Order: sequence, then C-alpha cells, then structure tokens
Amino acid sequence: MLVTGVTRYIGSALAGLLADQPGVDRVIGVDAALPEPAERSRMGAAEFVRADIRNPLIARVLVAAAIDTVVHASASASPVTAAARSMAKEMNVLGTMQLLAACQQSMAVQRLLVRSTAAVYGDSARDPAVADEGLQTSSLPFGGAARDAVDIEGYVRSFARRRPDVRVAVPRFAQIVGPTVRNPLTNHFSLSPFVPVLAGRDARLQLIHEADVVAVLRRLVLGDFAGTVNVAGSGMLTVTQAVHRAGRLPLPIPRSALDIAGRLSALSPLGAFSPAAVRLLAEGRVLDTRKLHTEVGFTPVFSTPEAFDDFARTLRPFLDPDAVRSAERRLGGLLGLRPPLAADGPSGATVVDRADRAVRGGGSPANQAGGNAAAGTATAKTSTARTGTARTATGRNVAGGAERPRLVGIDGSAGGRPKVRRRSGSPPGPAGGRPR
Repeated sequence: MLVTGVTRYIGSALAGLLADQPGVDRVIGVDAALPEPAERSRMGAAEFVRADIRNPLIARVLVAAAIDTVVHASASASPVTAAARSMAKEMNVLGTMQLLAACQQSMAVQRLLVRSTAAVYGDSARDPAVADEGLQTSSLPFGGAARDAVDIEGYVRSFARRRPDVRVAVPRFAQIVGPTVRNPLTNHFSLSPFVPVLAGRDARLQLIHEADVVAVLRRLVLGDFAGTVNVAGSGMLTVTQAVHRAGRLPLPIPRSALDIAGRLSALSPLGAFSPAAVRLLAEGRVLDTRKLHTEVGFTPVFSTPEAFDDFARTLRPFLDPDAVRSAERRLGGLLGLRPPLAADGPSGATVVDRADRAVRGGGSPANQAGGNAAAGTATAKTSTARTGTARTATGRNVAGGAERPRLVGIDGSAGGRPKVRRRSGSPPGPAGGRPR
C-alpha cells in the first residue's frame, strides 16, 4: 500500500494503522518533506519514502514496490496561510494528475482511494439544504481548495472510466476538526476575544473528528465500497453556538464590509481574520450520510458537538466557563428561575480513549452496536435530566432538591370547597351557594 501526506496526522496515523493490519505486507508513506518525530512515531511499522507526487518519478515507486492500493490522503488539504495557496494548488491538482497517471501505467494497482471535501457542493441558495452524493449543484466553487476538489474528482472519474478494473472510492468529508488540525476554520475560532461572523445569518455547521477520518479511511481501504460517500458526524451546531463553546464572542460583520474589515483587522492587535473563513461559515450545508451508515457500515464515534468540543479544549477561553455559569445562576436567582442542572463535560482521559477507539475500531459492527446502545442510554438519561423533575412516593414533584406542591384540580379530591365561578355582571351569591 502507498499513503500520501504522511507529514500530517491523518496520513501518518492511517499509514501506521494499515501497517498493523493482518494480511498487509507493506505500507509506504510518501511525502515531499520529512515527517516530524510525532508523525514518524504514528507511522509505526510503515516505511517512508521522500518523493514529490508532482514528479513523474512517482510511477517508479509504484512499479518497484508492486503497489496494489493507493491512498491519496493529502488531497484537498486547506493551506493555513495565503502564501501557501499556490503550493497547495500545485500539490492538489498537479500532484493528483501525476499520481493518477502513475496508477494508470501500473497494472498492479487494484484499489484507489482519494480524499475529497464536501465543499464541492458549493454555497448556492438554490440548492437543497441537505446534500446527498448525487446532488447536481447550481454553481461550482470559484476558487480555493473547494475548486481544487472539483477538478480532482473530475480527474478521478476519468481514471475510473479508463481503468474499470480498479475499485475507486472518494469520501467527501465535512469540515475536519481535532486537537492537531490547523486549517482556516480552526484558526478562525482561535481568534480572541471576538470571532467575526456574517451579520444576519446563523448558519448550521457540520464537522467530523480527525480520529473518525482515519477510521473511515481505514474502513474504505479494507472494505469493498466503490463510489462517492459523504462523511460527517451526527448532529450539528449553529455558528453562534460554536463561537460560544469556544469561549469567544461573535462579532457580526455585513457581507459588503467583509473584505474591508479583513484588511483593517491586520492592523489590529487582536489578530487578522480571513473573509473567506467567514463566508465558509455562512454556507450552512448539511450532508446526507445514509450511504455512510448503510453501504460503508461506518458510524463516527464523535458527533459534531463532541468533535468541536474536543478541538475547543486546545483553546484558551476568553470567557471562563465557571464564571459564565456563576453569572447565569445569579441572574436566574434574581429572576426567580430554577438553577440549571450541572452538566460537566467528559474528562480528557475519556476523550483520548474515545479517539483511540475511533481510530482502532470505530468502524467495526460490534463497536457500532455498543456505541449506539450507549448513546441510547445516554439520551434517555439526558432526557430525564433535562426535565429536571422526578415524582416521589407522596405524589410531589422534586426539582433541584426542593419539593413543589402537587397541582389539585376541581374534582373534589382536595380538602375545602371548590371555587365558585361567577358569571360576568351577575351579583355574588350567598356563601356556599351553587353557581347560577
């Protein structure tokens, strides 16, 4: 097997995971730069070859090692800075073209997996809010990594027509987040204390955790699925909710002033922001992942809110969550509201264990069944906790440790005389009399 992009977390973790699989003889990781010690450690038993996939010599690597499976994990990687955009475009488009040409020449290649992104669906308001794999978009992305992904998928479809004997799989990932991910989206939420958002729009946000990305790539390599599939965590967040969970405050900016505000922010000590990142957050596209669950047989371990929370743990919050909860309790007490129930998030050890479970066995049916059962139990407990009410043996409702009196109707079960309702404009009757 050959895996590209091993100088980043996804490629290095995937190469090491595949090298430990029984029946896999050899895994070669390829990248134009040398991997850092952390990436080299994650690669494990996988070998490393320093080679640029933009060079036609990559075909010699495939032939010399008799590669039968190619995983292009470095495609559609978003550059962190604008200066790296031209280099990323060459690596995405030209590198993919050379890699596909090398696969075309090698008759030993039997499986090809190319990473893509859900940004290929664009942001047209005329398209459906939920995008499935067969959606024909009204307008294509005009630039950036999204446009690169559209071109790459076109080259992959042409390759599949020329080599029908090769099983080709193209996963379209939602925005990837995690502790090690650094892309325009994560950099945007790292701004402090304000995060610019588009004024008048609070779009939906769907994410996928980096550990689930590695797990689904492993499932696609070792499985028999062919075609295009959407990959995203369950649930969603609004942009404002994500900003608050990151410990920041939203800063609404009109669409017409985005470019000017972006240039002015470069002079501010608070840090510059990218107008493209604000437009990305305003898309609000949600992916239909039924094919991922039914045909691929994979269920992500992290939901969208959980994936974002795991990323947000790496940020230094501008607003202290404890101080915010204390202020909410004080304000609720002044308004006479019931204090909210304590809802502590999972510990760091729990998150690390879940990430390891996602990478090592997140796609197995046994783990999926156990995860779904656990999720059902947790949902039932959460539903009970959200009501904040429990009934005692005496028929009283308990909320927050204090008893509330049971409401009594007019069926005569309570002591005393039922209240008499007078007709409008009629004089009051004698005490104890019947209503007229």
